[in-house]
Amino acid sequence: MSGRRPMVVATDLDGTLLRGDLTVSSYTRAMLRRLDETGIRHIIVTGRPASGCGALFRSLGYRGLAVCGQGAQIYDVDSDVLLSHAELDRGAAQAFVARLTSRIGPVHLAVVTSGPRGEFLTTSAFSRGDERELSPLPPVHSGDLWSRPIDKVLLRHDTLSDTELVAEADVCCAPGLRVTHAGPRIVELLPTGFDKATGLSRVCAVIGAAPRDVVAFGDMPNDIPMLTWAGHAFAMANGHPRLKAVADEIAPHHDEDGVAVVLDRLLRETVPEPGGNRRRLSPR
Repeated sequence: MSGRRPMVVATDLDGTLLRGDLTVSSYTRAMLRRLDETGIRHIIVTGRPASGCGALFRSLGYRGLAVCGQGAQIYDVDSDVLLSHAELDRGAAQAFVARLTSRIGPVHLAVVTSGPRGEFLTTSAFSRGDERELSPLPPVHSGDLWSRPIDKVLLRHDTLSDTELVAEADVCCAPGLRVTHAGPRIVELLPTGFDKATGLSRVCAVIGAAPRDVVAFGDMPNDIPMLTWAGHAFAMANGHPRLKAVADEIAPHHDEDGVAVVLDRLLRETVPEPGGNRRRLSPR
């Protein structure tokens, strides 16, 4: 890093800020408090939908705006208001699933419904127990997945690896659709035009932060747009090889408080901008 203190620290949640048990340590909490005390804005940028983040954000003491839903949602945590979101075209998503199953056989599906109180709907074949976004409702018939507006579709396959499933799904995407690899067993179909970089850039515009003012942390390929947009990028030691290839540095493992370790170093080594003023992040 240049030695100039950043205006923004942007972090993914799962596999990055959160440990494997989905908690943060007292050390990490202390480092986040120090960020706030020094006037550096912490911005969470997560693939989780806003409707599954409220309790977690409150437990972290998080304030202001957050980027959710892989960049397609801007969420005001203080007022619990979803300021913007992008729906996925259900007809296009169904046609995509038909093309994909014709290539690779049955695909197990789940969807996240649209809006501030989105729900996680799955079919009975979609494996349970490791979903991190929302509390799943009872399984539904596959046709019921498409009965309400949705923000994204989650895809799983019995035999293909995540990497293989992403490659096959990419071939089946029509204009307006994209696929991202967000975590182990988390392959998602989303609308184009939104990613973690576009969401983060919108929130940074509120406080006048440019890419060079941002330090970003992530662990999976869905974090690549954010890390390539930010002025300085850290991939977690537990991160995906594709992310490590674009990062400036490697942070320690998320179970070893990797973000906090780097923040501790950053706050020791950098100095604030001359005449810098502390600014509170608020909605436009």
